[in-house]
Amino acid sequence: MFHRQGVASVTRFFALLALLFLVGCAPQPQPDHLTQIQERGVLRVGTLLGPTTYYHDLESETGLEYALAANFAEQLGVELEVVSRYNLNDLFTLLDQHQVDVVAAGLDRTPARDRRYRFGPPYQEVAQRLVYRQGSRARPREWSQVDDEVVVVAGSSHHDWLQRNAKNYPNLRWRATNEHDAAELLRAVIDGDIAFTITDSNILDMQRRYFPNISVAFTVRDDLDISWMLAAERDASLYAEVLKFFGELRGSGELARLVDQYFGHAAQFNYVDTSAFIKAVQTSLPKYRDFFVEHSGRLDWRLLAAISYQESLWNPRAVSPTGVRGLMMLTLPTAEAMGVTSRLNPEQSIRGGARYFERMHDTIPARIPEPDRTWFALAAYNIGYGHLEDARVLTERQGADPDRWIDVRKRLPLLRQKKYYRQTRYGFARGDEPVRYVGNIRRYYDTLVWLDERGRIPAQPIEISLPSGSGDEAPDAQQ
Repeated sequence: MFHRQGVASVTRFFALLALLFLVGCAPQPQPDHLTQIQERGVLRVGTLLGPTTYYHDLESETGLEYALAANFAEQLGVELEVVSRYNLNDLFTLLDQHQVDVVAAGLDRTPARDRRYRFGPPYQEVAQRLVYRQGSRARPREWSQVDDEVVVVAGSSHHDWLQRNAKNYPNLRWRATNEHDAAELLRAVIDGDIAFTITDSNILDMQRRYFPNISVAFTVRDDLDISWMLAAERDASLYAEVLKFFGELRGSGELARLVDQYFGHAAQFNYVDTSAFIKAVQTSLPKYRDFFVEHSGRLDWRLLAAISYQESLWNPRAVSPTGVRGLMMLTLPTAEAMGVTSRLNPEQSIRGGARYFERMHDTIPARIPEPDRTWFALAAYNIGYGHLEDARVLTERQGADPDRWIDVRKRLPLLRQKKYYRQTRYGFARGDEPVRYVGNIRRYYDTLVWLDERGRIPAQPIEISLPSGSGDEAPDAQQ
């Protein structure tokens, strides 16, 4: 009896020992993806270097994808590490090898990507256009009329679309390249190095401000959702946070504000106006650039120059039917208040306009952050601070945010309607004008920054001719 009990005890002992050994050797459960990021203290985001995604503006980082990623990292309570690449396939490799947690690069869903990756909620919508250089050929209106090679970025959704659909157009010639990004291909079209490329509408909108001779042949695909991309094989903890983040961002109105900040002013394109502005940069701006720089004060001189172009087309003797005049189109009372004795004197006009704009900027409530504070100041410069405040009051009464330009600009045109302006302190105003005014200045300013950073604003005026074309193709941007 004792022997049987002793054997049983020894057996249980060794079984327990074996169990403890197995437990000790078993792999410990790994923390989920979100916990790994929080323990690491860093969110790694892969993106493309480019004007619509991520780039360096002087010494700071900017771009829509950077702004979104920075907000997301802040919500997670971690630092942001941006891993940028020029090549799409390199981004996919980073995600496949778990070297980045998410790819935020303005990407849309394709069948091939959908099989490999998990996509977050859409936050922007684009179209894809076939483009060519204006005047280089008759405009093709369908694929059968495309008479030269189409070049696209390798690994892009344009590449994917051609792989799947080019068989339907047996005479179509095309190739994909790793040597250039989308913006560089647009420049190659302008330079005549290639005939056609396919580009996303947001990239096209940005580039046409510098190269107005990019023309749209036709739309390849429309209404494409842009989303972040995550590795499909990882657990869904980070994906759930991405869903939550974009839901809250959309609900608060911050998503609309960010998209507007980077793209809201770029979609409107006028061939004649853009071409005339680029010509004026070469022929007129150099005469007054030193004055803009000298009297800019706390302002960016390029913003001051953009205001002046919107006001007078850089004509120092400009006069309006209402009596405003000069480079900055000052009223007589404003000129006197700013110490301007001659509104037709270029330097005095620039100095007075700069100080008056600074006064408007200082009057805007300090709680309103940039860039909205500048947009409000521009609207006040144009329509008057009182009318701007009327529009902000209307905005608040209608349940929107009076401190957001994107909300107030929708209410400014209401100041033309009696049922609205009779409720205001300052009454009727042509409220649609400051909306156009601010949008135009934003476009001019962005173009000046781009040209200036590339050394394309000459020190002395040069004589050039407007590009060929009558502007007939400007509406094609909406095709």
